[in-house]
Amino acid sequence: MAAATGTKDVNTFLSQRQNVTDKDLAAEWAQLEELYNKKLWHQLTLKLETFVKHPALQKGDNLVQLYKNFLSVFESKINCLSLVEILAHVIQQYPDKQEAIKFLEATEPKVTGNNEAVALCKVLAGQILLDKLNDQEKTKKIIEDVEAMLDNADGVTTVHGRFYLLASRLYRLQGKHAEYYRTALRYLGCIELDTLSKQEQEQHAFFLGLAALLGDGVYNIGELLAHPVLQSLRGTPNAWLVDLLQAFNAGDIAALERLKTQWSKVADLAAQELKLRQKISLLCLMEMTFKRQANNRQLTFGEISEETRLPIGEVELLVMKALAQGLVRGAIDQVAGTVNMTWVQPRVLDRTQIAGMVQQLDRWCKDVNTMESLLESRASEILTL
Repeated sequence: MAAATGTKDVNTFLSQRQNVTDKDLAAEWAQLEELYNKKLWHQLTLKLETFVKHPALQKGDNLVQLYKNFLSVFESKINCLSLVEILAHVIQQYPDKQEAIKFLEATEPKVTGNNEAVALCKVLAGQILLDKLNDQEKTKKIIEDVEAMLDNADGVTTVHGRFYLLASRLYRLQGKHAEYYRTALRYLGCIELDTLSKQEQEQHAFFLGLAALLGDGVYNIGELLAHPVLQSLRGTPNAWLVDLLQAFNAGDIAALERLKTQWSKVADLAAQELKLRQKISLLCLMEMTFKRQANNRQLTFGEISEETRLPIGEVELLVMKALAQGLVRGAIDQVAGTVNMTWVQPRVLDRTQIAGMVQQLDRWCKDVNTMESLLESRASEILTL
């Protein structure tokens, strides 16, 4: 793309653009010319970030011409990240999407001093590759590159949200439930929820719910249950999904059975019924361990069988799976038919689980007070021994 090189050419372009019947639009162009002539690059950048969203510029190649005849002349003088933010609107008007990607690749060396700007160039290219060209392999490579770049960033940048959204959309298309769950939750953590429409919130909540249920290694469902996005499902035909997630989080197999008429209508869930039952059985075992006091974590095979609704003969295999996946720690006594649990994987707790923990702490405090009183009353006996 050839760029204009002189102030005279720029002023000619801006003067021509002011020759419109829309007085407000003409005033906008005049302000751009004034800021450019005064070399007020920061103010000009702020103005351009807003101006590229003007309705009059959203048709044809108006934004491409704005870049070619104006912005390209002084792009080296403005903030790198702001430049790429502006170009994000420009590339929308490229009819040839491969050309748009080449344009972004050519922009990267110009903003190489700003890690976020380079990352945003790659994310914008990834969006085109995924949405317009359906090239999942190249999108995956971009996601890997950008993830490594953002890992070194200080805190959450303005690029993180768009990166996690791109990654989550790729993983959803590929059916990678655990990866989708991780990146989609991070995306929601980078934005204000009210910036999404009600329909978008419902869509995110539904897909996240399915990913939490179907994702391998996803047992911290409380993290999603604590997120306000789930409230968007209340009062909708998919409200049952929140109840199902709560059932899984509590290891409530009876609730799974009760809700089967609803969740079995979703093809992905119906096809993975065995997997769902295996996961809720593991969560049930975790919940049983969590509820027990630290000095009373011996579970019998019979108790586990009753809670998980599994035959006695399958209990040992369930416990072995839980131990292998690091969900619990303990030892199996095959002769006695018991499991001695010493630890359960930490999770985000819901209100009911927190209330149970409060009760355990109360009991623990009472036990400590009882022991303290006993020591006080028997101190003389102990000291004379």
